[in-house]
Amino acid sequence: MTLLAEHGQLLIILACVFGVFMAWGVGANDVANAMGTSVGSRALTVKQAILIAMVFEFAGAYLAGGAVTDTIRKGIIDPSVLANSPELLVFGMMSALLAAGTWLMLASIMGWPVSTTHSIVGAIVGFAAVGISVDSVNWGKVGNIVASWVVSPLLAGALSYMLFRSVQKLILTQDDPFMRAKKIIPFYMFAVGFLIAMVTMLKGVKYVFRDMGISLSFGQCTLIAIVIGLLVMALGTLLLQRVKRDEAAEKNNRFASVERVFAVLMIFTACAMAFAHGSNDVANAVGPLAAVVSVINSGAVEAQAAMPRWILLLGGIGIILGLATYGFKVMGTVGKKITELTPSRGFAAELGAAATVVLASGTGLPISTTHTLVGAVLGVGLARGIAALNLRVVGTIFMSWLVTLPAGAGLAILFFYVIKSIFG
Repeated sequence: MTLLAEHGQLLIILACVFGVFMAWGVGANDVANAMGTSVGSRALTVKQAILIAMVFEFAGAYLAGGAVTDTIRKGIIDPSVLANSPELLVFGMMSALLAAGTWLMLASIMGWPVSTTHSIVGAIVGFAAVGISVDSVNWGKVGNIVASWVVSPLLAGALSYMLFRSVQKLILTQDDPFMRAKKIIPFYMFAVGFLIAMVTMLKGVKYVFRDMGISLSFGQCTLIAIVIGLLVMALGTLLLQRVKRDEAAEKNNRFASVERVFAVLMIFTACAMAFAHGSNDVANAVGPLAAVVSVINSGAVEAQAAMPRWILLLGGIGIILGLATYGFKVMGTVGKKITELTPSRGFAAELGAAATVVLASGTGLPISTTHTLVGAVLGVGLARGIAALNLRVVGTIFMSWLVTLPAGAGLAILFFYVIKSIFG
């Protein structure tokens, strides 16, 4: 206790630095995944994607980042084990932030799309198992997370595959695909608005309402999402009226005008995915930081801690810094190197990924945004045949996924003992 009282201010400052570093990694790696499909399909330029993500990721992180965050990230550690030594949680969460941030930086430099969720989970498991005790880790929870490596990309891939096949059948194989697209795409726009609204309501905004004393049921969230879907459909229909047929471009590519119609749709998915992602994944950086601040201020390990707005602000700033300075690298991997994307394919990938997140939210399955989006892009590629995929890049991505949890754990153990020796 005296150690926390003596060095509390310094520990909070260091934790904030590590938290911003981790948020920078989320921006450089994870946000680039969410925007990669929009850039790869040429619906948006890199500059436009970064500007959209900076606005909507920050808004999602700050406005809907969650009013209450578990200090013990995803229930991985038993709080009772640390009742007599709260400083170990402080050292551990600081080492977890530094370890996950370091791994995300290395992965971003290499252009690997890895999971920020698994990076921080691996780091927490590492310091808890070695630095505290093996029994302090909830191994059942860890098993669920490992299972999500397989479940989330398979589910997103299957949904995206079926979505793109529906685009092929309903639009691309018709006699006049451009006019057909103008009739069918408003219904896809409703699906986008509905599903993205559901992601946002279930993963973020409900906590803001709960903070205001308003409790939203799953049914109420669904009703609000339907209204938002209809509004998106109406707005999208108005924008589609301004898209004219480009007969000159159609001489070289029969679907040139159709892809211009889908490009309008991709702007909606890009904005909405950025907001939903910011509201959800900012917790990977600010959750452990909130734990450190709570323990130092209270002197005890609590099961829950209120989320101060300044911590969400730090997380939002870190995310947009990461995206603006280094997001282009992973964006290129997801958007261009796995398979060739067009706006119609990118739409199928983003909607398939969003649908997977909604299903996971309803069932409580822990999934990774990264794995979901990469799986969705793979599904769209497979709809055109296995030859449409760059299997070498796919193999590299899968290897980086397998390495993420042990890499985070190993780095966290190293940093835990360094920080403990400095302050202990």
